Amino acid sequence: MAFLRLFKTPRNQQFSYKPRYWDPKKEEAEERRLRIETLQNGGVDGMKERLRGGFRKGAGGEAAGRYRNERVRKSNLSLVIIMIVLAVVTYILYYVYMPELERMMG
Repeated sequence: MAFLRLFKTPRNQQFSYKPRYWDPKKEEAEERRLRIETLQNGGVDGMKERLRGGFRKGAGGEAAGRYRNERVRKSNLSLVIIMIVLAVVTYILYYVYMPELERMMG
């Protein structure tokens, strides 16, 4: 069937990317230095930077993360307790009512 092909299908273009060296700590330190300079200068830009910094940290910062982890842990514990209770109730009902159902069926 290859002889029926009249034209060669084009190949995909290839992209070669050569990454440069990147130092995330240095970049973070530079951003922090610029933010501090802006805060110290005051004015409208300083106020904007304070607000932006507050949004970056999130509402509550580290405490919010700990609070969420604590709530997730409590939720998981409640779920496990509910599953255990349901298993025990099912076990009891099975042994109380199953013999009666067997007598009624056969």
